[in-house]
Amino acid sequence: MNLESSSSQETFAEDTESSGSIVILERSTPESRGSPEANDVDEEPETPDSRQNQARHYKVLQELYKSRPTLNKKDVAQLLDLEYQARRAYIDSDVMKEQDRPTKILQAYPCFRDLDHIMDELHRILNLGNPHFISELKNRWRIFFEKAQFYGVFKKVLKPPMGDKVNQTIALMKALPEMFPSPVTPPKKLGHSSEVMLHILEPAEYPNTFLHSRPLFSPVVIVCDTNCILAIGTMPVLIFPKEDIFDSVMYVMACYYTFHLTYPKCIAKLLSVLQTEVLMDAIHARDMTSSYKKAMAEWKKFTE
Repeated sequence: MNLESSSSQETFAEDTESSGSIVILERSTPESRGSPEANDVDEEPETPDSRQNQARHYKVLQELYKSRPTLNKKDVAQLLDLEYQARRAYIDSDVMKEQDRPTKILQAYPCFRDLDHIMDELHRILNLGNPHFISELKNRWRIFFEKAQFYGVFKKVLKPPMGDKVNQTIALMKALPEMFPSPVTPPKKLGHSSEVMLHILEPAEYPNTFLHSRPLFSPVVIVCDTNCILAIGTMPVLIFPKEDIFDSVMYVMACYYTFHLTYPKCIAKLLSVLQTEVLMDAIHARDMTSSYKKAMAEWKKFTE
């Protein structure tokens, strides 16, 4: 599958040149903040959190993936905990163009093809000190989901809840961008704003065909007959059962954080609402536009 982005794709962040290395972790300079194994590690006092120790943890992680077909998730999670600072410095740096970031990160960290590790990374980024973060997050999403169903009916963009949880979730995900509309329209190829985050595969449609035609680099859930595919840009990342689609909005948000991606402008308001209301992560003051403030005021008035 071709992972190179097409010229029609939209860029949302300022780009800088990549070093050209697939696994940049062992090659970047200290100034780039792109490596757990920076060149001056010998000059740094060795502590549990030192760059030198974190580089060792990364090497152990890489060796595990090379030597074992099946890994113990707890072992991987422990190494990811120990190597966290160096990893985030690499991912959050400007070493990579945004459209290249998911591919290169997955080559450096194949563990992020696993939902548990993606959600754990969200936990590390937002609230590592809270051991109940994931369960509390899921509960906040459940509460938001239930309120949003009524809000969607009130806004006349959603019919009263019907059918099983899968169908209710799909209906809500389609309606969410209309509940919190952004002033920027989506690319014409996508049509409706909900296609940025969710795509229902047609009977004769292939996932790869859809992905290759995507004009955005953002995470998307592709719904098939029995499974769902979580993809970023043109690249499929993982597959999960269709009955788990209720949690898929959290998977999408976790991808934005794990891979340090910019919100597409056409659903930026919705994602900002999810960030503050479900993830409980404050947004930057510059993102609190009058449009966002108005949407939040309407939401609060209805739900409180």
